[in-house]
Amino acid sequence: MQREITITVDEGTYEELNRVVGPANISQFIASLIRPHLISVEMESAYQRMAEDESRESEALEWAEATIGDTPDDAR
Repeated sequence: MQREITITVDEGTYEELNRVVGPANISQFIASLIRPHLISVEMESAYQRMAEDESRESEALEWAEATIGDTPDDAR
């Protein structure tokens, strides 16, 4: 589902958008620039919620401690 928003840019910016990406592609172009920033905020929030889950964190620590001996001790 698509939603419509209105943004305001100066005339020069609008003309360059039309010239560089074409009038039919402005929405997709702007969305492609914005989306990575939104995903990073979403991901940060998800990691925060995971960290707050004490039982999950306890299980993850237990798993990590149990597998620490599974790798060879290579000389460095």
